[in-house]
Amino acid sequence: MPHTNSNAKTRMTAKERVIERDLRAIKLPHDTNGRYLRVSQYYGENTFNYNKAKTIPEAMRKELQQIAREGGKLKRELAEVVARAATEWALEKGVTHFCHWFQPLTGSTAEKQDAFINFQDGEVIEKFGASQLMQGEPDASSFPHGGMRSTFEARGYTSWDMTSPMFLSEGINGKTLCIPTAFVSYHGAAMDVKTPLLRSINRLNKAATRFMNMIGEKSIRVQANCGAEQEYFLIDKAFYYNRPDLVMTGRTLVGLGTTKHQQLEDHYFGAIPERVKAFMDELNLELHRLGIPAKTQHNEVAPAQFELAPIFEESNVAADHNQVTMSVMKNVANRHGLVVLLHEKPFSGINGSGKHVNWSMSDDLGTNLLEPGRDPHTNHRFLSICAIVVEAVYRHAAVLRASIAGHGNDHRLGANEAPPSVISVYLGESLANIYQSILDGTNFIPTDKKMLDLGAGQLATLFSDNSDRNRTSPFAFTGNKFEFRAVGASQSVGFPLTILNAAVAEVMEEANLLLEQEIKAGKSVEDALFVLTKKFISNAKKVIFNGDGYSKEWLKEAEQRGLPNYKNTVEALEVLKDTKLTNFLVKTGVLSEQEITMRYNVLSERYNTHREIEFRTLLNMIYHQILPSGILYKEQLSTVIKNQKEIGLESSVEVEIYKNLSSAMENLFSKARNLKTSLDATASVAHHKKGEVFARELMPLSELVAQYSNEMEDLLPDCLWPLPKYYDMLFIR
Repeated sequence: MPHTNSNAKTRMTAKERVIERDLRAIKLPHDTNGRYLRVSQYYGENTFNYNKAKTIPEAMRKELQQIAREGGKLKRELAEVVARAATEWALEKGVTHFCHWFQPLTGSTAEKQDAFINFQDGEVIEKFGASQLMQGEPDASSFPHGGMRSTFEARGYTSWDMTSPMFLSEGINGKTLCIPTAFVSYHGAAMDVKTPLLRSINRLNKAATRFMNMIGEKSIRVQANCGAEQEYFLIDKAFYYNRPDLVMTGRTLVGLGTTKHQQLEDHYFGAIPERVKAFMDELNLELHRLGIPAKTQHNEVAPAQFELAPIFEESNVAADHNQVTMSVMKNVANRHGLVVLLHEKPFSGINGSGKHVNWSMSDDLGTNLLEPGRDPHTNHRFLSICAIVVEAVYRHAAVLRASIAGHGNDHRLGANEAPPSVISVYLGESLANIYQSILDGTNFIPTDKKMLDLGAGQLATLFSDNSDRNRTSPFAFTGNKFEFRAVGASQSVGFPLTILNAAVAEVMEEANLLLEQEIKAGKSVEDALFVLTKKFISNAKKVIFNGDGYSKEWLKEAEQRGLPNYKNTVEALEVLKDTKLTNFLVKTGVLSEQEITMRYNVLSERYNTHREIEFRTLLNMIYHQILPSGILYKEQLSTVIKNQKEIGLESSVEVEIYKNLSSAMENLFSKARNLKTSLDATASVAHHKKGEVFARELMPLSELVAQYSNEMEDLLPDCLWPLPKYYDMLFIR
């Protein structure tokens, strides 16, 4: 047996450690009598919500609710009452620090923690007042700004978001009160995800409420709702920390696939592995204590891949909760000796991970504006609102595509696992036929809901839905909501929600003018809605596609229809430089031209930086781990060949392996050298051109490097390969 090297020994030790790991057991919440608590009894216990705080007088609470709902200036005395109530609640929970929790343009969250302690008359007290609640001044110098300020202009502001509840962040030895906030520059420009999202929510609310009132509904407020399904991978952290590429980039840059992966389709919805179930149980407990409505969990398609889905919430809260969910997932996984991988494509050759953003609208009376009802062909409100959304997607498909662009999503979009980079809308057969009848001027004749004959009387009666699900569509109507399936697993849902809300708001404002005009002309509400529906569906019919989004034929057809197809992040982000395409964001007041330019610069720079980290990590692995392992094996083969020659034996097998290995190593070294030379040359390339070079030239080159590395992995004995293999990471728990 060949001698192992130190890296390979580490890998073997990691395998032994993983196999021997014990399951982590937790104590479920119970009362003083030892009886288990229901989820409803501890749900939200780590969340402070002024709407439910008993120490806040009812009149003040109503005033706070009105300000949060309708806007207006928050009186200092109201903020003081909230601050005192939050302090009292937090101190009773053992909290020692507080922070303004915000979402800068890093793709993650940020916070600066301060202790509650202060001095009064020379004595230490716990104090947290209105000033600390309402406004913070973090140093903004190191956050992405996209050229919006000079280096010396370091000041930024955080502003309390009254609509998203405060929550506790728990560590092993302490707790922090986190206050969701917006983050803006010294001059008030949005430097975060939340501020534009809130603007889009307000604009959509105003347009949709007016629409509802014009058609006779008594809505006071309309909100956008979101339920973000979160896909992820789980691997043991002993393997994770032996993979520099996973640690530095979130994905495997090299790796030979396993003989069995997902082709048997036996993992999807299969029995959840015991260790994973233990993780999920603790995750649910933590999320429910934080008031995050985690609902569904299951095995996903790829081995070691899973999904968590929450119940719908107001979109701003949902965006915050998704960020918290990703953070809690990582913390809980660590307690179980696991690591959560949120990259869109952590493993080559198997499905990547998305974050399906389910989106709908509802009013304060509980009406879902996208609910078709029993007879959708006569539900003019539903048909018109659905048509407005379709028109919004058609009109602003390019910017919606830009909103989900990212280095990780480039590996996922367009593969046979995720929607293509062409944005289209799936409506289902029934709804598409209703719209076609409207365009044709014919009467739609509904078919009775079919009862499925299962041939077994013991089974419950099943009725088929009006439409099937289409997992190949990037934007699909799924019964009473739309599902934006192209969002990547690691991405914040805030930006795509912002663009979608703004797009729908713009079209709805246009619809309101048309509706008003038709009603003034003497048409009934139903007739006016019919005119509106026909206008938008007629205009947007090119974006409707109910077929296989994975097929090559669709890409050709989409091109013939004139639908945009931005194949990678570099192409997609160029959309943000086109003022004709982004003007609706400025018109609706969601983003200024300056803020759009800032996002283009930040997102472009992020793409470039991530890619450069990937390339340099890959080169380090090739030079310091993979090639040395090949050299060691060649030395061992040389010794065998030499020894056998001395005693007169042939070494045809060893010589053949030696030649193949030498060829793979030479190819690998040559391509790695080319990659390094090309990468070093980009130091002099202008920032806005560097991404094109990375996407067009260096990415294909890095994939060739990975290909030859995989050839080496296939040739080396298992005991000499220095990195945890796909088999180790995906199948050993």
